[in-house]
Amino acid sequence: MNITFENKVALVTGAGSGLGLATAKAFAESGASVVLADWNEKAARSAADELAASGHKTLAVVCDVSDDAQVEAMVQQTVEKFGRLDAAYNNAGVQNVLAETADTTREDYDKVMGINLRGVWSCMKFELQQMRKQGSGAIVNCSSLGGLVGGAERGIYHAAKHGVIGFTKSAALEYAARGIRVNAICPGLIWTPMADQMVAAGQGDALDAMVKSVPMARYGRPSEIADVVLWLCSSASSYITGQSISVDGGFIMR
Repeated sequence: MNITFENKVALVTGAGSGLGLATAKAFAESGASVVLADWNEKAARSAADELAASGHKTLAVVCDVSDDAQVEAMVQQTVEKFGRLDAAYNNAGVQNVLAETADTTREDYDKVMGINLRGVWSCMKFELQQMRKQGSGAIVNCSSLGGLVGGAERGIYHAAKHGVIGFTKSAALEYAARGIRVNAICPGLIWTPMADQMVAAGQGDALDAMVKSVPMARYGRPSEIADVVLWLCSSASSYITGQSISVDGGFIMR
């Protein structure tokens, strides 16, 4: 099966590093014109420039997905530059501060929900407006294993990721007959800069304990997430919508 995105336009949020960067590269290498969006301007531009130097069509956009105006501008810039939007991976996200529910703060709740849940809603809102005009498109939202199970001291993060799955199913129902598919991906334990941050925050032991629960007995690679995102955005998955696919080395089977 040869998945190609020649003459297609893909948008990736959180594209400056980790899963977003790996997916943006995969889209570019499959022939797509790629918009790399990230709140970190330096990271987004560096990644876009590196891909452009290899002959790929790219656009770097600075975007804080918790800001609706910036999200709307991101989609507008995409269409102004490339004329359309065929695929979107709404990946931008942050972890919560570890704390039992009784000890969590409103500040952390607002931050995590603003990026991980409201940010996905905002991205879908403006992406769907463009795809609705075209009568075509595919969106993949980044949930998590945290969208399928609970987690002590991670309630805010897990609540947001559960919400992503709800938005995904609802939007998929709305647009299923209009040529637009919406799915979610639920990454398991993938080694990314976010994992590095967790180690730096003293959560290394927790990560080690988690990987022991993975039947494949290893961390996932960002490229393994990118492969599934591209598949979900391609014609190879043309009869799939409203699904939440775990890419987790078998963790959720337990």
